[in-house]
Amino acid sequence: MFSRIASVAGAAAIVGGAMLGVTSPANAETVPGCGSLPPIGTTAYVMSGGTKIGSVKQFAGCGKNYAYTYVWEGFRSTHDNWEVCVSVATGSSAPYTLEGLKCISNKADNWSSGTSTLSQCTHAVGNVKWGSNHPTARTSIRC
Repeated sequence: MFSRIASVAGAAAIVGGAMLGVTSPANAETVPGCGSLPPIGTTAYVMSGGTKIGSVKQFAGCGKNYAYTYVWEGFRSTHDNWEVCVSVATGSSAPYTLEGLKCISNKADNWSSGTSTLSQCTHAVGNVKWGSNHPTARTSIRC
């Protein structure tokens, strides 16, 4: 009887732990050359035809701002060729200046260069380009 209770309790602990993993907030991303940091501001979503195909985030750490764009698996698995671009945008209203812009082809994620913009209003901008499509998203402005 004891071993059956222990088995049920053990299974409950595993299921409970798995549920905590599902409901807990996402881990911080590892900023190149800086380490693991939580995002600042809102996460923005790159949309295509009402479907989320990527996410855009901004990070601050190691004396710099960074922008990050991740292209979701659902898009990557159905497209052979795309480019993902990301940058930190400065200014509190348009026109914005893009800093640290980096573009890369056929990769799941991309980081901007670190920008010395911590004393300015900034937001992250990212887009996914394929064919004549180039949907863009931007995070909230942080001052």
